[in-house]
Amino acid sequence: MNDAELVVQEAQRWLQFSAEDLDVAQRLLADRSPAPRHVCWLSQQAAEKALKAALVLEEIDFPYTHDLNALRNLLPDSWPVRVDHPDLTQLNQWAVEARYPGEWPQATEADAVRAESQARATHDSVVAEFQRRDINVDQSAK
Repeated sequence: MNDAELVVQEAQRWLQFSAEDLDVAQRLLADRSPAPRHVCWLSQQAAEKALKAALVLEEIDFPYTHDLNALRNLLPDSWPVRVDHPDLTQLNQWAVEARYPGEWPQATEADAVRAESQARATHDSVVAEFQRRDINVDQSAK
């Protein structure tokens, strides 16, 4: 396997992890999970991993951060996710607020629905760009 194939394979792995996080978030929503914070956190993680998949594909080094806007802004302007999702701030909050107690309100079911929807749209935008580049994207949860 050459270097380009290894890059694609690693990007596909990041995108698969994103798809798996979304799958679990969706199942929790369907089960009307008593803890919507879990859906919010998984949704934030799914969006983060999708953006990092795109960065891996572009061979762009990225910092260890949960800041989705910062990650998205590292992508070249040619990536539709930059235009389609100009503000991912609402998802950003769940990187911390969904995992730890603190001086903020608890996540609600409405928050969970919104977070999952925004994460799915972000993920789908990245998937569409992979497909436009003829890169196989296996979205079945393993």
